[in-house]
Amino acid sequence: MRIAFFGTPEFAVPSLRALLEEGFDVAGVVTQPDRPHGRSRSKLVPPPVKQVALEEALPVLQPERPIGPFGDALQAWQADLGVVVAYGHILQPDILAIPRRGMLNVHASLLPALRGAAPIQWAILQGLETTGVSIMQMEAGLDSGPVLHRIETEIAADETGAELAERLAELGAAALIEALTMLEGGLSLAKPQDHSRATYAPKISRQATRLDWTVDGARLARVVRAFDPDPGAWATLEGQEVKLFGGRVANEGGVPGTVVAAGDTLRIAAGIGAVEVAEVQPAGKKRMSIGEWIRGRGVVVGQRFE
Repeated sequence: MRIAFFGTPEFAVPSLRALLEEGFDVAGVVTQPDRPHGRSRSKLVPPPVKQVALEEALPVLQPERPIGPFGDALQAWQADLGVVVAYGHILQPDILAIPRRGMLNVHASLLPALRGAAPIQWAILQGLETTGVSIMQMEAGLDSGPVLHRIETEIAADETGAELAERLAELGAAALIEALTMLEGGLSLAKPQDHSRATYAPKISRQATRLDWTVDGARLARVVRAFDPDPGAWATLEGQEVKLFGGRVANEGGVPGTVVAAGDTLRIAAGIGAVEVAEVQPAGKKRMSIGEWIRGRGVVVGQRFE
């Protein structure tokens, strides 16, 4: 099969590499435009998927939005199948219909659970013990198409969003190759999802990443882990924003938001119990250990996060 690959972040890279390593004919790559990075915002940086495409001398399309004339450019590739992995745009039905055999999506959940933009973070936020990847036939609805293949995996008790994303990216690549192999051999039978069991994982808002000290320590620890490293769970201390990383449940009690222990780790009282964090990132500074932060700032037991 001749494949058009749609993807943008690091999560999509293993799937693209797997297609190339397994000898699939990748006609080209569609990814988001280069974006400014750094404090000056003056340097444009290509997405990770584009970097791989350039290394492999693959044609690249980077539409601001995949509509209009983009369809003509995609049509010229004469792809049999589209593969979409964390591309970052919703594709309209006229684009989905261009590849002869439609498009498949590598989705980081066990559909119909956690449809939407942020299934990895929401799996941790909800305290799920298992998640996985699904290879889905794309249609106009939100992650609602028939599923060709699933692979399940356990979520470790202390796993962060970044760690789970890295594992699911590799698992997704393996599932994609298995699904394509079955499809080529005529063995794959896509099964409709049970829409009555659907749950959702909406795009992460800034408010969702703010720590609410009145909830229990287990919930706070999940919030810290889910958004580690990006965009980072945050709170304010003496009017300054601080991101917190490496969340674990702790047993100490106290007034919610109050620092109850400060040393190699930092423990902060919650509505029930406490949360322990291992690293922080004060506004405008790099990520650092609790020890570094305490020595530089003089954070002490008894101070209270807002």
